[in-house]
Amino acid sequence: MGKISRRFSLTGRLCCFPKDPLEDIETWSESVDKVLGCKAGQMAFREFLKTEYSEENILFWLACEEYKKIKTVPEMISSANRIYSEFVQTEAPKQINIDCTTRENITKNISQPNLTSFDSAQKLIYSLMARDCYPRFLKSDIYQGLLRRNDSR
Repeated sequence: MGKISRRFSLTGRLCCFPKDPLEDIETWSESVDKVLGCKAGQMAFREFLKTEYSEENILFWLACEEYKKIKTVPEMISSANRIYSEFVQTEAPKQINIDCTTRENITKNISQPNLTSFDSAQKLIYSLMARDCYPRFLKSDIYQGLLRRNDSR
């Protein structure tokens, strides 16, 4: 097993799951939703995306999921500005790959954010991950190594 698998297994053990987080690993091949629906899947997919230099996609998607749970306006404004400056604005440190129109719409409305401010961008990034990254993830050494390790237990 490579360095990534060891680090992943260590990280997986630190999580407080009711069962071993890798028990669901076979279901990850059913859909990208199965991967994104559990912490262990998110961590493995994130490790894979790092190898493809596209980790910002899952980080943005996760930030949007947290953003939708916000209950107060001040928290929403603060979080929206953080997401915007980290992922959306041109030359952002973790700039996501979205079309100009979507980026412009977010920029135009960022001064008055709401819980759906990032929905169109999040859908684009989800689609990119599902269509492009996810099939490669299933063939990757990271996923295949976890599958083998799970089978040998």
